Amino acid sequence: MKKVAFYTLGCKLNFSETSTIGRQFEEKGYLKVDFQENPDIFIINTCSVTENADKKCKKIVKEAKKISPDSYVAIIGCYAQLKPTEISEIEGVDAVLGAAEKFRLIELLDGFAKVQETKVLASEITEATAFNNAFSINDRTRTFLKVQDGCNYGCAFCTIPLARGKSRSNTIESVLASAREIADTKVKEIVLTGVNIGDFGIVDGKRNERFADLVFALEEVEGIDRFRISSIEPNLLTNEIIEFASRSKRFVPHFHIPLQSGSNTILRKMGRRYLRELYVDRVSKIKTLMPQACIGVDVIVGFPGETDELFLETYNFLNELDISYLHVFTYSERANTRAVEMDGIVPLKKRNERSKMLRILSEKKRRKFYEENLGNTFTVLFEEDVEDGKIHGFTENYIRVAAKYDPMLVNELKLVTLDKINEAGNVEVREPEMVYEKHF
Repeated sequence: MKKVAFYTLGCKLNFSETSTIGRQFEEKGYLKVDFQENPDIFIINTCSVTENADKKCKKIVKEAKKISPDSYVAIIGCYAQLKPTEISEIEGVDAVLGAAEKFRLIELLDGFAKVQETKVLASEITEATAFNNAFSINDRTRTFLKVQDGCNYGCAFCTIPLARGKSRSNTIESVLASAREIADTKVKEIVLTGVNIGDFGIVDGKRNERFADLVFALEEVEGIDRFRISSIEPNLLTNEIIEFASRSKRFVPHFHIPLQSGSNTILRKMGRRYLRELYVDRVSKIKTLMPQACIGVDVIVGFPGETDELFLETYNFLNELDISYLHVFTYSERANTRAVEMDGIVPLKKRNERSKMLRILSEKKRRKFYEENLGNTFTVLFEEDVEDGKIHGFTENYIRVAAKYDPMLVNELKLVTLDKINEAGNVEVREPEMVYEKHF
């Protein structure tokens, strides 16, 4: 029985796909093991959102060969699609598979027999037209369920359409079947993932269904206590979805909404499909209906043409906005994007300074959000995450909670009252409150 290990870089979507490919291996008789257990085969699922992600891939290959020098190493994922030839030249790589090939790697790599030359199996991205269903199981307390793939937006900074192809989706019927299968495993929370999930509903190039209708249908799935929307574009987060979430028993009050810039000048250069005024409207709508809702924001600093004045416009915009935390990305040049040809390059030192400013702002926003919720009662899903005798989990509105470790709490939903913020920045609970289970 050959042993196979997986390593995943990047987003929740990648984790859902790695988990599904892992089950394919197990069904074929392979033994899935941890990275350090001398595997015969390493499958590395890559990301290529930033240049740093590319460098990480090379480092992981090097570590894999240290652990198991005679192992077979296959690279899949976004980096593999974008730069297959470059990856094939990394010492120790045996195969590179593109977006259209990665779900068929067991079939295509013929027993993982090593040959002298690296196999490169990466079709043009136009060949990646099929939707491959995927979800994570047994990897963590929450499950990541892929409902959509690819993107038709073509933002100036982004390589995702080049790495994953055009927008395409699962069907509502198939997603519901996956959700019921996940429910049978006693998982309590499903995170809906995709590249652009608000664009859900396109099959074979035609729009057949809507994301809102998927949300409505998932509400009726028995056995799942929580559904969480991973990330959704502001122009696709409709009043209909927000209003439904405010009434829902299963969809949690947590929204992650990419902004990228608080300057309309930069938003236009980026090719985004909204202006900051729409973003303000979305945040206001959420907070009016769900005052305790958590709102996370993606933002890019150092985009070409971002002057000091335009960056301060973004900083002040975010500072005044009623949001809960930021995911800050430092702009990096990506080949074959429109942005790489633009004037107004921001020096790397200045990009890093701006990133630091926004990360400090994020910590202030998160702490303020946590402080506003102290004394309130929420439901926490506790995970297998133990540090210094404390078990951790998240409330429905994405506050990270710490409680005294009890093995009975793992994968359990408990009503807790938030007490205080500890030195690690997590919220501790009033222990006597840890007695009730949540039932919908």
